Amino acid sequence: MTLQKPGEIPNRPGEYKERGPRGGEVPNPRKVTIEPRDPKLPPTQKPGRTWERTGPPRP
Repeated sequence: MTLQKPGEIPNRPGEYKERGPRGGEVPNPRKVTIEPRDPKLPPTQKPGRTWERTGPPRP
């Protein structure tokens, strides 16, 4: 599991899910699709949370 902070350049395009500061589940996580042209990961709902890539981009 690779976690990235908001504002970082994404390692790979794909589907990302919001996770807790140490990678744990959070209630009502935000889910985003990162395209190859996206410059950075978006903000999370609360400070200290991270993003985890869950799979390839949806078609």
